Amino acid sequence: MKTLIKEIDINEPDKGLIDVFAAMLADGKTVIFPTETVYGLGANALDEDAAAKIYQAKGRPSDNPLLVHVADKKDVYDLVENIDGRAKLLMEKFWPGPLTIVFKKKDIIPDRTSGGLDTVAIRMPSDPVARQLIRRAGVPIAAPSANISGRPSPTKPDHIIRDMDGRVDGILVGGPCNYGVESTIVDLSSGIAMVLRPGSVTLEMLKEVLGQVELDPSLKNKDDNIKAKAPGMKYKHYSPQAQVYIVKANDLDDFAQKVDALCLENEKKKLRTGVMTRSSDGHTYRAIRFDLGESDADLAKNLFDVLIGLDRESVDIAYVPYFEEKGLGVAIMNRLKKAAAYRII
Repeated sequence: MKTLIKEIDINEPDKGLIDVFAAMLADGKTVIFPTETVYGLGANALDEDAAAKIYQAKGRPSDNPLLVHVADKKDVYDLVENIDGRAKLLMEKFWPGPLTIVFKKKDIIPDRTSGGLDTVAIRMPSDPVARQLIRRAGVPIAAPSANISGRPSPTKPDHIIRDMDGRVDGILVGGPCNYGVESTIVDLSSGIAMVLRPGSVTLEMLKEVLGQVELDPSLKNKDDNIKAKAPGMKYKHYSPQAQVYIVKANDLDDFAQKVDALCLENEKKKLRTGVMTRSSDGHTYRAIRFDLGESDADLAKNLFDVLIGLDRESVDIAYVPYFEEKGLGVAIMNRLKKAAAYRII
């Protein structure tokens, strides 16, 4: 497949260029485009054949539902059975932005898009290119992250071009993504508001708006037998080729001491070692160092780029601290646990 690749200025998007890629989407083709979270691999959400092309390009299991993007809040009414008061509050507070809401779907959403479920996950992105592209296409766009299934999500142009050139019809290249982790997903389809996937809209932020909100039990314990109600809940995710280990430690000094011992053992085995850590970690490791930044926002933005960097540097084993699971730290640790296949030492 010949992939059309074009760069676009996200601050002053070329309307003519957007129209070219919007026409591709309207015609049932696949297009990768930037969002504020990660790059998305999009196709017409109302077209079963187009949705099937997403699964094929990613190598994605067909029961893993696709997230649907809309350009305007009013577009949701055509796609879902009911928008209750809680949904309206969340849409008013967090849309456009990195929050996805799970609704009971109308029949207009095909099973191929919903993964066979009677629900659909919808969000309205804040990225101006994404919004204009969806609006000009004239249809809602199903768009999971634009990576090979199971691999780290792409947040920079080189990530997508390396993996997806030749697998999709078009790639619209913007800059790096602002948030760096996928959107928060909250399920309002069955009683209590439930966070199915943590993201930049934190549990604390949701509780300020709704009051009662809970984390889905699957976020607290690994469960390979769950039925995926939203993208990212099941199956292997975010994993580099390198084996990642999360190291529990009292502080960065304790982390460094533990990792030093592990690095020595790896040297004996002739294994290439990487260490992912905060900028403030002043320790010199017997390994390749990967700087995650300092704040939680930095960690979230840089995480997937660093995970991809492990493979770029041919790292065999990598270590990362166990970060506090509070606020944005819940999303960071969710991605790290999956990347590490829950290897915690």
